[in-house]
Amino acid sequence: MPSLARRLVAEALGTFAFVFIGAAVVVVNGGFPNSGIGLLGIALAHAVALSVMISATMAISGGHLNPAVTIGLLVARRIGPVEAAAYIVTQLAAATVGALMVQVLLPSGAVRSALLGVPVIASSVTIGQAIGIEVVLTFFLVSAVFGTAVSPDAPRIAGFGIGLVLLFDILVGGPLTGAAMNPARAFGPALVSGQWLGQGVYWIGPIVGAILAALVWQYVLLPKTPPPRRRRTD
Repeated sequence: MPSLARRLVAEALGTFAFVFIGAAVVVVNGGFPNSGIGLLGIALAHAVALSVMISATMAISGGHLNPAVTIGLLVARRIGPVEAAAYIVTQLAAATVGALMVQVLLPSGAVRSALLGVPVIASSVTIGQAIGIEVVLTFFLVSAVFGTAVSPDAPRIAGFGIGLVLLFDILVGGPLTGAAMNPARAFGPALVSGQWLGQGVYWIGPIVGAILAALVWQYVLLPKTPPPRRRRTD
């Protein structure tokens, strides 16, 4: 297994790239109405970025890139608490740097109009509904992680499979909550822009959804390893 330092660098790189691309595409879409990106383009950009970065970092760090995923794997005892804490701090720091780079590199007018890509809850959606939506969407996302990356019997399509679920989740939840499903994706742009409205939704919902998915997969769906056979000595 790679050293913890190498794994943290991989998590930082992957999370930075995902948040930078995700926030940037929202800013370009909001600041340049004629860009033609739209919801489908935003969903595709997030999905492709996540797919590529998971594939790039999976062999080094496991390709978490999301505090909710790390917490889910912690609940399933696939990572230790100290490592999980280091992963989460690294993910949040990398997300902040990614958002900061978007603010520095993209036109300020576009950044302001799109709130630096901070996910936004629709006015017709209550806080309770928003949390519930994030729980369900993250449950699907983390289920894809367990089904394609954790399960020993699954085909090795982790990056593609997880990205595809993210694509559909954003198409469904994007207009409602912003479909963050990732506390780091919400935290980085919020910290840099100072836009904290509804931030708790993007922590509570994804973490609850990830824990539920981890429990279902770890204790119901994943194959149980049989105990080793004792060799007869008589």
